[in-house]
Amino acid sequence: MTVAMAFKESDLNSPEKREKHKISVIGCGRIGLATACLFSEVNFKVACFSPDPYVIQQINSARNFFNRHELGEMLKRNLSSGRLKATTNSKEALHESDIIILAAEIPINGGKHPVYSSLEEMCRDIGLNLQPGSLIIVQSIMPPSITENLIIKTLERSSGLEAGVDFGLAYSPVDAPIGAEIEYLKERARVISAINEQSLRAAESLLQVITRGEFIEVRDIKTAEAAVLFGEVYRDVARALSNELALLCEKMKIDYLAAQKAANKQSSCHLFSPSLEGEKLSETPYLLISEAADLGVKLRIISLARKLNNEASRQAYSLIKDAMHSCEKTVKRSKIAVLGVSLFCGTKEARGSQILELVRLLRKRGGRVSVFDPRFSARDLSQMGFPSEKNLEKTVERADCLVFTTACEEFKRLNLSRIRMLMRKPPAVVDLVHIVDPERAEKEGFIYRGLGRGVWKR
Repeated sequence: MTVAMAFKESDLNSPEKREKHKISVIGCGRIGLATACLFSEVNFKVACFSPDPYVIQQINSARNFFNRHELGEMLKRNLSSGRLKATTNSKEALHESDIIILAAEIPINGGKHPVYSSLEEMCRDIGLNLQPGSLIIVQSIMPPSITENLIIKTLERSSGLEAGVDFGLAYSPVDAPIGAEIEYLKERARVISAINEQSLRAAESLLQVITRGEFIEVRDIKTAEAAVLFGEVYRDVARALSNELALLCEKMKIDYLAAQKAANKQSSCHLFSPSLEGEKLSETPYLLISEAADLGVKLRIISLARKLNNEASRQAYSLIKDAMHSCEKTVKRSKIAVLGVSLFCGTKEARGSQILELVRLLRKRGGRVSVFDPRFSARDLSQMGFPSEKNLEKTVERADCLVFTTACEEFKRLNLSRIRMLMRKPPAVVDLVHIVDPERAEKEGFIYRGLGRGVWKR
């Protein structure tokens, strides 16, 4: 019988002690892969599981498809040392593991309801291969009661073991912006709860090997689930509010960024920057909206915020349309160069981006769209549905409107004067990520529009 469910700090305080333990990370998304790399880096044996053959092939080929240097170097180093491997076979991943980290993402279907079938299947597989004395840490964000009513019950049924008696179980989810996974896992505070005191102390003893962040202990798992989701919901509502105020500033000829800076000097205020980046990716509020609906509670503010954030591309389209109108042109038949598809600068990740929605909307209105992103090849972009040119110069050549959608360093360094010479006259620039100085753009001869920046003069 393994001792993982009763870990103490002294059990894991050296590489020699850690190499005796095998960790299975179930779910190889951004957070799961970063977790696996951090644990293998400190000498644990780690096996990653994903049912997606493409993901596993990329990991085992040492291809860091999130395009972050630190994560990529860790991945190569630990694959080479043999401390890390990835597989589509859950039984192989779980074989001889005494520590299991459940990092599976909960998909949201077209009706905006969470789908738990894959989670239940994973828990069944874990239970069938569970050793007595093991420690399980749920690292996925869950709605209140799902850990107790679905995860624990499925584990107990399939294993014949009792949680808290025969194996330990803790809940400590992590969410991080794309590109900041390592930092958040290593440095940020995290909520933690467990089925009993022994499981809580064992989980903290394990997690503190890779984190310097504070543990926010919560007395029961259901409350911990709620606390984490409330934080997600707060950010979503705040984002929707900021985007609405940004729209108002555009109409009132106010610079939202200046108003935001002044407002945030007040202790009771924290306005976000308006943004198109990643709004569709953050669907976790639907976990709470759906759970509340099952109880007969309609979360009106949260539902409206999610709807508004899902429609942020329309606000961006309106800016482009207005810019074209000021150039005495229409979107129809105009060439529009879109710079950036990555959700966040420095990352090769476009899943969940509203930029594709914006491109579709522009093409539906008759615009000739060309997309460029230095993180993606023209072939990559084409496969994702983005019409593209082979390089930046071709993308901008004879364009009527230039749209900045990602704040890449390469875009910040662009020479607007040179870009203007390549474009059709009069040229327009629409800045959705606040990297263009409005006054400078207009001085260079551009018609300028910026998300929330109602300071243009033409």
